[in-house]
Amino acid sequence: MKKTLLSSAVKSAIGFSAAALIMPGAVYAQESGDAAQELEEVMVTGSRIQKANLVSSSPVTQIGAEDIQVGGITRVEDLLNDLPQVAASNSSGDANGATGTATLNLRNLGTVRTLVLVNGRRLPAGSPVGGGTGSDLNQIPAALIKRVEMLTGGASSTYGSDAVAGVANFIMVDDFEGVEVNYQHSFYQHKNDNAYMQGLNAANGFTAPTGSVSDGHTDDFSLIIGGNFDDGKGNVTAYATYREIDPVKQEGRDYSNCALNNSISACGGSSTLPTGRFTDFGTALKGDGNGGFVLGTDGNPLAGAGDSFDLITQGNEFVDRNGLLYNYAPANFYQRPDERYTAGVFARYEVNDKAEFYAELNFMDDQTNAQIAPSGAFFVTSTLPCGNPLLSEQQFQAVCGANGLTKDQTQNVFIGRRNVEGGFRNQDIRHTSFRGVFGLRGDLNETWSYDMYYSYSEVSYEGTYNNELSTTRIGRALDAVTDANGNTVCRSVVDGSDPNCVPWNVFQTGGVTQAQINYLQIPLFDRGTTDQKVISAFVAGDLGDYDIKMPAADNGIQVAVGLEYRKDNLDYNPDLNYQSGDGVGQGGPIPAVEGGFEVKEIYGEISIPLVEGREFAEELTLDLGYRYSDYSTDVDTDTYKVALGWAPSTDFKVRGSYQKAVRHANVRELFRPQSITLYDMDADPCAGATPTATLEQCARTGVTAGQYGSIADSPAGQYNQLSGGNPDLNPESSETVSYGFIWTPEFADGLTVTVDYYNIEITDAIDSISPETTLNQCLNTGDDQFCSLVNRGPVSGTLWLGTDNIVATNINIGFVETEGLDFTFEYEFDVADLGSVAIMNNGNFVLKYDQEEYPGAGIESCEGTWGGACGAPTHDFKNNLRVTWHTPWDLSLSSTFRHTAEIEAKSSTQLDLGARTYWDLGAIYQLNEETTFRAGVQNVLDREPPFANGGPSIFGNGNTFPGTYDALGRYIFLGATMSF
Repeated sequence: MKKTLLSSAVKSAIGFSAAALIMPGAVYAQESGDAAQELEEVMVTGSRIQKANLVSSSPVTQIGAEDIQVGGITRVEDLLNDLPQVAASNSSGDANGATGTATLNLRNLGTVRTLVLVNGRRLPAGSPVGGGTGSDLNQIPAALIKRVEMLTGGASSTYGSDAVAGVANFIMVDDFEGVEVNYQHSFYQHKNDNAYMQGLNAANGFTAPTGSVSDGHTDDFSLIIGGNFDDGKGNVTAYATYREIDPVKQEGRDYSNCALNNSISACGGSSTLPTGRFTDFGTALKGDGNGGFVLGTDGNPLAGAGDSFDLITQGNEFVDRNGLLYNYAPANFYQRPDERYTAGVFARYEVNDKAEFYAELNFMDDQTNAQIAPSGAFFVTSTLPCGNPLLSEQQFQAVCGANGLTKDQTQNVFIGRRNVEGGFRNQDIRHTSFRGVFGLRGDLNETWSYDMYYSYSEVSYEGTYNNELSTTRIGRALDAVTDANGNTVCRSVVDGSDPNCVPWNVFQTGGVTQAQINYLQIPLFDRGTTDQKVISAFVAGDLGDYDIKMPAADNGIQVAVGLEYRKDNLDYNPDLNYQSGDGVGQGGPIPAVEGGFEVKEIYGEISIPLVEGREFAEELTLDLGYRYSDYSTDVDTDTYKVALGWAPSTDFKVRGSYQKAVRHANVRELFRPQSITLYDMDADPCAGATPTATLEQCARTGVTAGQYGSIADSPAGQYNQLSGGNPDLNPESSETVSYGFIWTPEFADGLTVTVDYYNIEITDAIDSISPETTLNQCLNTGDDQFCSLVNRGPVSGTLWLGTDNIVATNINIGFVETEGLDFTFEYEFDVADLGSVAIMNNGNFVLKYDQEEYPGAGIESCEGTWGGACGAPTHDFKNNLRVTWHTPWDLSLSSTFRHTAEIEAKSSTQLDLGARTYWDLGAIYQLNEETTFRAGVQNVLDREPPFANGGPSIFGNGNTFPGTYDALGRYIFLGATMSF
């Protein structure tokens, strides 16, 4: 649809140049001389009112197709995570606990608080699994992106729930003519020459990689076919893409080849050994009443045992294994393999001068694999029959005989035995999505236009977890007896409770057979879907046609009124092995989740030009918005916005806004049953031989005097929490204040400067009190509100064995406030006969990131920190600077500098993350009208990431944060586009 705008209306764009579109800025119109000009109607992200001549009242960051091409981007999240306004979340660098999705996290306020749109319409929840409910960016093919607009802060009055942190709107190519074929190959290259890290590996007997490596190869194909028909009344744009990404293992980098300890001073690892660790955790039954042993089978101990361990060659005796850890890192994926297909159609057809039909059909199938170290018996059994016939005499004496027990008795023994014979654990993850949009839009008359549509989106998930061990079968396989024929069999075979049981011979080097592995290993299956239905309609009009306008304004008041119905469902179905918690490495039972809700909404917006074309008031415009939402959960909400834009002159504009936004709890937050999951903590203050907390403090958490000083700490830094949903959750609410200016001076044509302040405050945040906070509050205060949530093991006293846990279910209790400054600088100028140069800078200062877990807890300042209650890194300064030379020889050369400031560790046992500046180079060469080549290198200097032992719950992997930093070295790409 097109309209003719008078030159006077065009001039009200206040002279903003095209540069204002690159970073936070305006949707604008440019005039051609004094003549009237035809312009496409423009929908500004953050408003339903169509206005081509007004600057957005809130900061809008925009990324164009050229940014994607010059960066060689095949994964959309890689582009967005580099932006100063975005924090990393689910990405291809996740392995342990990976959801298989890629999500967007604006302002580090969480993926569920960032609303993702395609052409102004919602994407559904990306996955039914925990941690995957944010919209999956894998559904969006990079080759089809025309631009991305990201609006800061609340936008619930325009788009409804979830737009607390902001909105990302992906505008897709939907009016293509011709045929376009695109191919790109990319890979990573790194030189392993970190002497310090190689020294740590060597000190533990590990062989770290050396020299140059090339890996992580990616092939990306796309095909776009489009054309007009019926004399231009209609257009169909169809696309198909294919992407294949090779894996990178942590053994490919010297800085990730071993799992580092918190201080990065030595290789750490897991207490569960391939040769087995047999310990009483201080609870052994002994004649003198004192326990304490850590034993292991002999044979070839793990590399890293050191010369202090004597090798006993018989292979069936126990030797001291205290202090020995297993390096689980090498086989873990640093980049997951991935294979993705997408296909779709964008179509439109002008039925008549008042109605245009449009449709969007999008399909994606994405398969990935998350590989981590082999499973094992992670100390899930607490007793061992002294008469187990697989025990050698020496082993019997070491565990039972020396403690006054006979073969008819049972000893307290916890076994940590890594299942290296059974192969690595890996999870096949597949998401298949379909999205269909069918709409009708047009002009009712010269004043009023309308848009109404129906959309249906569905994501189907399939997960298969391979090479896991069964907790139940481990217990049965370790309970071996001698049958009537003198054979060693499981007790469950004799009593008939499990005739298929095979005894597990973890007591002798080389004693594990394939038959034992086949019995112990179980696959885990989970399936699920998310779906979303939306029915939406609105009308927008210019009341100036009725001469309804302010006395000092030339343009009339613009309004938009709309209705929307939305229904979200989630259905997650793990198998019985998941739900029972029988998978030994899963951290506890994983329950099924099923539920949904619907919402009916009415909203309106009004844009009032107050003053125009006056001295010191080229433009003064007031924007108002309101939305009422009625949820099927017996909750109703009101959201609104007030925004003001003032241009005292043609080259300077001030803007400010206040917005109240809400987020209704999602299905998982409402309906997920309570279950045991894992969380990260540096150490249990009540564990170890010399606890950091006193006996009096620890007693408040359930520690007995006999346990104090002998509780085993988790060597992996992972502990159990009881988490789950809450159907009585209220919506969380937020208030966003933003104000700033846009300056486009007349004396410097092509220069644009923007500065915007924002403050986002979230109250009644849907969250849970972190288990570490609960533990510390109980230790320090003895308040039963916290102490009642700590459930230590009655025998072990731990917080990580079996079902020992701290309760951390969802409640409306959190508070988060962040404020900062976004600033951009863009200047494009000609260089005589050498073309032109464009300088673009996009930066962000986080001035505050405060959170309070519960009222009265005290404010935790997280800006520029990571770890502890703050979790993943929150940068207090990020900046991107790009300089592009558009030569007169159809060649564009770009140089980009990406900078992130230093991050301070919250915990005294962790290290700070050093500042990083990455240098990127890119080139685009147009050979002719049909063929374009592009090539480039990101992280030209092969800068290594800062090192930290960040756990998977905060997106850490491979001793760093892969989504935040360039974890794999140089990224090199070469691509070509051919058009016909």
